[in-house]
Amino acid sequence: MSWQRLSYAVFIAALLVMVAAVAIRMRSDAPRDAGLVAQLVSPGPLSSAHQSFAGQCTACHTPGKGVETRTCLTCHAGTNFGTKQSTQFHAKATQCTSCHVEHEGERGIIRMDHAALLDMAKWRQPLAGMSTNTRSLTPETALNCASCHAFRDPHQGLFGTDCASCHKTDSWKIANYRHPSVNSTQCAECHKAPPSHFMEHFSMVSQRAAGSKARVDQCYACHATDSFNNIRKRGWYDHH
Repeated sequence: MSWQRLSYAVFIAALLVMVAAVAIRMRSDAPRDAGLVAQLVSPGPLSSAHQSFAGQCTACHTPGKGVETRTCLTCHAGTNFGTKQSTQFHAKATQCTSCHVEHEGERGIIRMDHAALLDMAKWRQPLAGMSTNTRSLTPETALNCASCHAFRDPHQGLFGTDCASCHKTDSWKIANYRHPSVNSTQCAECHKAPPSHFMEHFSMVSQRAAGSKARVDQCYACHATDSFNNIRKRGWYDHH
């Protein structure tokens, strides 16, 4: 190859690199005051919890190794994972990035991947309530939901602890769920009145707005079943 052709090839390659760099920088999620390198390699938006580290890659990333658990613990060592029922399983994790992924905005850092709980390579020992043979099982069948969610049971123990009989791990919403009859008078078995209903606000505002002298546990006397803001004989009324 002649010197002229080699120079031409180098020029074209450099031009392509510059064009690609400009394009990448224009779509970068790094802050404007970040350095050129950060502008070029920013892989996506940070979660709101980590916005203070925007443009400071080495605050989390170790060159040649990536994000290490010890780096996460620099900030999160004092986090109370061990005594809260819903988060105590974190104490048995071997790597934070097994579940928490940054640069996906809010979606990655707080996403709960129940399937990851079945991967024995990510945990120092089996989690409480988890089946030891998880290869052919789904999260719904292998995990004991109540081992983490019992203290947040909105059903107040009325439906037992077999959460998977109704719920899936990807969404708590139940397909084709039908609310009990609009004429039901047992609302208080599942629904708890807001704090305002246990104070003077209930008699001074709520009862007057609804035109009823019903007790706090007689939800059906004032509320419709499609929305708590739909007040019987009055219509939509949002005063909370």
